[in-house]
Amino acid sequence: MMHDFMALPGAGRVRLENLVTPACYTGGSGPGFAPIALTIAGGRITEGPADTHLDMGGRIVLPCGVDMHTHLDKGHIWQRAPNPDGTFAGALETVGADRAANWSAGDVRRRMDFSLRCAFAHGTRAIRTHLDSVPPQDEITWPVFAELRADWAGRIELQGVCLVGIEDVSAHGAYARTADLVQAHGGVLGAVAYPLPDIAERVRFVLDMAQARRLAVDFHVDETLDPGSAVLRVIAEAVLETGFAHRVVVGHCCSLSTQGEAESARTLDLVAEAGISVVSLPMCNLYLQDRQAGRTPRYRGITLVQEMAARGIPLAFASDNTRDPFYAYGDMDLLEVLREAVRIGHLDHGKELWPMTVNETPARICGFAQQPLSPGAPADLLLFNARSWTELFARPQSDRIVMRAGRAIARNLPSFAELDDLMEGA
Repeated sequence: MMHDFMALPGAGRVRLENLVTPACYTGGSGPGFAPIALTIAGGRITEGPADTHLDMGGRIVLPCGVDMHTHLDKGHIWQRAPNPDGTFAGALETVGADRAANWSAGDVRRRMDFSLRCAFAHGTRAIRTHLDSVPPQDEITWPVFAELRADWAGRIELQGVCLVGIEDVSAHGAYARTADLVQAHGGVLGAVAYPLPDIAERVRFVLDMAQARRLAVDFHVDETLDPGSAVLRVIAEAVLETGFAHRVVVGHCCSLSTQGEAESARTLDLVAEAGISVVSLPMCNLYLQDRQAGRTPRYRGITLVQEMAARGIPLAFASDNTRDPFYAYGDMDLLEVLREAVRIGHLDHGKELWPMTVNETPARICGFAQQPLSPGAPADLLLFNARSWTELFARPQSDRIVMRAGRAIARNLPSFAELDDLMEGA
């Protein structure tokens, strides 16, 4: 039986022996595990002798998670704003109506804090969240985000991205004001990009505004199974032509999965050349894409993650939406995200770097601090009562141990009933 870390003394140097971790975390290669022992003192992984030695029985250890594409401001509105038909169009309409009717500062703050408590209990240390920023919502939500970022400092590091439809992007007007607001909050410039007659010009507007303010960019792109939606290529070409100097992330990219092999390959080659990173949202895309009443879906919605990895494109998986019209489920649990990504994308036989898609790779993409399993790093760890991939993914691992600064946290998930009063009248 795994040692009960809740009873671990607070002082002294403790050595966790007979652990395993995916080989990629120790500089190895291949999809298997490597043995590892960790000495913890003063909240960090360290070297030297230990006062206490614990045999972990070959259990798995991972770094804490980094969730780089979420929508904390939308989370947990399903009870009062369910998706009427489960479609993308239904989600857009329902969220828009709920935002106009209910998204006060108090409402947004409580729901965002609820999601953060869930994420913390599951072992997440950093989050990037998209924030609906069409006026007047931007002036409501961004100050709330700033308050929560201060409140959660030292537990979960937060980044914010403005979320605006590309049709509202222009060189002047409201989007320029939003860009200034994002800069003031140290955020990331974002937009939802889809085919428009002048899409190339609008993408350039986003890049120009970001370049002028020295901001990174994060686009929602091609969240559709229409093979004619090829905005990702437009973005890659714009980054290459402008020489944009800051980080660019694209999320979703679902239409690649329905395009011809030659066409998708040309786009991915450009993405790799442009140095663009990709975040895939497999659970939300599986939920929304190819949904038609009375018909079993034929497509999974996930983008071409294996082809991206083969080209060296930085790739992450993330939670996306949580209990809102875009995804009725989820709990901000990155282990669930990784488990479902492996199943949906057939990643269980092949590349060795998939475990890093929910911690080290998104940290690098977003600019969060790296936290390797090596001396000097914070002892922010996930310990599982599992010794192999099949054991890890066979169960939800609800008995995992989350260590922050070398101490196990109390993994108390908040009750959904806490939000009942916000749902009154739903």
